[in-house]
Amino acid sequence: MSTATAIEKAGVVGAGGGGFPTHVKAAGHADTMIANGAECEPLLHSDGAVMRAAPERVLRGLVLMRDSLGASRAVIALKRENIEAGNALTSALGRFPGIELELLDNVYPAGDEYLLVYELTGRVIPEGGIPLDIGVVVNNVTTLANVANAVEGRPVTRRLVSVQGAVKNPATFEVPIGVSVAELVAAAGGATVENAAVIVGGPMMGRLANELSEPVTKTVGGIIVLPSGHPLITSRASTEAHVLRVARAACCQCMACTELCPRALLGHELAPHRTVRAIQYSTLEIDHPHITSAYLCCECGMCELFACPMGIQPRRILADLKAELSRRGIENPHTRAHLSPDDVREYRQIPSNRLVQRLGLSDYDGPAAVEDWTAEIRRVVLPMSQHVGEPAEPAVEVGQRVLEGDVIGEIQPGGIGARVHASIAGRVTSVTSVEVIIESVS
Repeated sequence: MSTATAIEKAGVVGAGGGGFPTHVKAAGHADTMIANGAECEPLLHSDGAVMRAAPERVLRGLVLMRDSLGASRAVIALKRENIEAGNALTSALGRFPGIELELLDNVYPAGDEYLLVYELTGRVIPEGGIPLDIGVVVNNVTTLANVANAVEGRPVTRRLVSVQGAVKNPATFEVPIGVSVAELVAAAGGATVENAAVIVGGPMMGRLANELSEPVTKTVGGIIVLPSGHPLITSRASTEAHVLRVARAACCQCMACTELCPRALLGHELAPHRTVRAIQYSTLEIDHPHITSAYLCCECGMCELFACPMGIQPRRILADLKAELSRRGIENPHTRAHLSPDDVREYRQIPSNRLVQRLGLSDYDGPAAVEDWTAEIRRVVLPMSQHVGEPAEPAVEVGQRVLEGDVIGEIQPGGIGARVHASIAGRVTSVTSVEVIIESVS
């Protein structure tokens, strides 16, 4: 069985948040394979925990992907401040000849694959492109650990999730996929503030939890509990109408958002300040370049959460524009391939400690050590879409008994999707096209 086939059978997807089916990447061809261990968002610790606890798994997965791609170079990158993970990887490297270890500055967004590829290869990914366009594949370190497991026949049923912010005991837990956000908060001692809200993911690119009963998926590496009045919560809760009203009234065209935009600094034709100005003109056509450039935004949040002095949300505007452009069937017209990074790019990298202060997270910026999960898991909710591409199709029926690792969601041959597996043993109590619910049997 090929590596790509084993990965497909195991349901491995990008665990860093992207969720792209990994078997599709493994079936390609590239000259460079990069393991992304930067984990650049503040307050997230699950990737670091994987590198510390299972460096051999990560490196084994990196070698498997390298060989599957036919790549001549394999490199793992992490921040130099992550000393424990660096030491663990260094100790294990002797058993994996030919792998390079590269240390990155503690800046945001060091883990963005466009920036990571440029830092490690000197190549710039084309506008609207992917690393494979220039002969590179990038995988998150947790994804690579899952690749190693997949080749040994172990599907993705569990993952490490860090719980940070306003909780009694910040920690990182290995949990079955499908447990609820509420169970994770409880495992960390519960919220220490009233009317708490939860960000699923990191403070820069994460989203507000719709409700605490929602499940952890393959792509969730952390949750952050904050007071409901925290600026990170209120900004995400703003309506589209409010965001546009503030932008139209307050933008002074200072250009700070553009000057700190990571993609603009790589030479991409993205200028958030111009897009904000463009939406002020109701007569502007939707296919105007300042509008369609929204397709180039990586939604890192730098423009609105660090750069803007006026409380404007360019990232939100760009994201909404992308959705509207897609809805109208307007494709990305920005596809330049030969780009030159800005000469001042290296001087506009934002230190992570400054970012933490700006975000108002200094009181929560502490360790989240791995702790044993002791709570009994009675029920898991497993979405059929935990990845990019087509949802999986339920492969079980109500009343059916399953074991951990059994396939409960199948994909079409040749399609872009990912299998879903039972994360606990039990009985299937609900099946819809959206999710499968399994309850443990006493």
